[in-house]
Amino acid sequence: MIPQQQLSAMTENVAKIRETMAQAAREAGRDPSEILLCAACKTRTVEEVTASAALPIDLFGENHVQELVEKTDAGAYCGKPGHFIGHLQTNKVNKVVGRAALIESVDSVRLLDKIEHAAAAAGLTQEILIEINIGEESSKSGVDVDGLWALAESAMNRPHVRLRGLMAIPPATATPDETRAFFARMRELLTQARSRFGSELDVLSMGMSGDYPLAIREGATIVRIGTAIYGARDYSKK
Repeated sequence: MIPQQQLSAMTENVAKIRETMAQAAREAGRDPSEILLCAACKTRTVEEVTASAALPIDLFGENHVQELVEKTDAGAYCGKPGHFIGHLQTNKVNKVVGRAALIESVDSVRLLDKIEHAAAAAGLTQEILIEINIGEESSKSGVDVDGLWALAESAMNRPHVRLRGLMAIPPATATPDETRAFFARMRELLTQARSRFGSELDVLSMGMSGDYPLAIREGATIVRIGTAIYGARDYSKK
């Protein structure tokens, strides 16, 4: 159990986020139901995540494999999907394939090879997104735009992998106008990918606590929000 005050704060936060999401969607001429709210629950406890699962959150996103394992084993998502949204090391793929409904952070053929092998061994098809390093930052993972097409082609040829779309995180130092331009570029890339590989590429994961309305206006179908739901992270807990 978590304190009632904390639950009340989360409830209020999610209601405000949903309202803002709907407003941004309507301003862009979109149906608010098209956009999913992913609760980014890095460092959050099983108890916090379980409590938040009763709120109008669509799915959960984990950055660390051990947290995905802990929370899925504990049933913390209460039947809602869990996505892996962090950098995935190849030696931990076996723990993620089949646990995560969607791996959002695929950025190399090597990682794709590992996912294909693990999914084949488990007798399942693993859904993925390709992560784009849209700001070309040396400190961030993700494939560059020029490398997207070869990686997407490779993903489409894997029988145990299903490519669903794209994911990105714009530079934290970008201005709102620059951030919106990055989001618009991602929308264009998804449109190009759909024309090349088919309409099943329908997921565009982008936008976080500080910029999700901009992402929705530019076509996001998943926004990944953590601190605006749960409050500031306390890294001393981990």
